[in-house]
Amino acid sequence: MALTYTEKQAVVAEVAEVANNALSAVAAEYRGLSVSQLTELRSKARSSGVYVRVVKNSLARRAVEGTEFECMQGHMSGPLMLAFSKEDPGSAARLFRDFAKENDQLKITLGAVGGETIDAADIGKLANLPTRDEGISMLMSVMQAPITKFVQTLNEVPSKFVRTVDAVRASKEA
Repeated sequence: MALTYTEKQAVVAEVAEVANNALSAVAAEYRGLSVSQLTELRSKARSSGVYVRVVKNSLARRAVEGTEFECMQGHMSGPLMLAFSKEDPGSAARLFRDFAKENDQLKITLGAVGGETIDAADIGKLANLPTRDEGISMLMSVMQAPITKFVQTLNEVPSKFVRTVDAVRASKEA
């Protein structure tokens, strides 16, 4: 059933609002997936903070107009499913990459982050970006490393002294 003009406007407004607040976007061709597979994908998307929507390409082009995902307009063709990452930039790419491993019918076509398109071959780089929590833990470990090394160095002096005294004691007893 065809959408009315007001329904189309609502879809464009909804996708545009999500695109304005999203960190990255990924488009994938979903031809050949069953309804149960799409339902499973949408369920995983909800749990990982990703907005997934199947939208006609003409409506999707209008929705991303004026956002940082406007660079995707020229590459939208065929039956596409759009995913927008709301929490961390790599979540949509991770979702599609992991789902495509299990289902060969899902083919990632392109992505966008920071106003630049990403080829399908480079989506893995986006998917491998650490999450916010992982990034913070990596930063904290880098910040903590010099202090840890300094404390280990300070602790080594008395430890070496104790080992030396023990070795002298052991040699005198023998």
